[in-house]
Amino acid sequence: MIKKKFMMGTMSLLAAFTLAACNSNDEGMNPAENDEQMEMDSSEDMNMDSDEDMDMGGMNHSSSGEVPEDLAEAENPTYEVGSQAIIETDHMEGMKGAEATIVGAYDTTAYALTYTPTTGGEPVENHKWVIHEELENPGDLTLKPGDEATIAADHMEGMDGATATIDSIEDTTVYMVDFTPTTGGEPVTNHKWVTESELSGK
Repeated sequence: MIKKKFMMGTMSLLAAFTLAACNSNDEGMNPAENDEQMEMDSSEDMNMDSDEDMDMGGMNHSSSGEVPEDLAEAENPTYEVGSQAIIETDHMEGMKGAEATIVGAYDTTAYALTYTPTTGGEPVENHKWVIHEELENPGDLTLKPGDEATIAADHMEGMDGATATIDSIEDTTVYMVDFTPTTGGEPVTNHKWVTESELSGK
């Protein structure tokens, strides 16, 4: 009887130790699992930030100021070079409502167009603006909506060399402008392009 009680006590003790060990192992696993989950979450956040940076970085808001050789300067632009105007369009965040300084004015045809970047990714729809002289061998005739052309400008990454479909056209004066975004940040210089209808007087 004593031997039986002793065996029962020993088994109970072993069971208690086993349960304690299992519980200890479970608790020991949690911090590692938590750390791993935190690392995964952090990695996802970094990837999202990277994607956002790529989206913002794909647009060359500033430029060198160089223009095609055959682009004609406007003789009597509504907004003269050196004057100020208010931007009334939102091609990019912080653009609408910004005060712009006119650094160039040119008479041309401006196209809104859709293209797939040469670097891959989703099509860019209704991009404004690419001018007639920034198309590859466009000829003298104005293109029509639905026509295709090859872009010879690098306003955005993957734009140069891309095949585009013309969405709409506007015979107008286009302006190259300097401005500081209303959202803050670095000034944008020699931005291409803003059409006359997208500006208003101060």
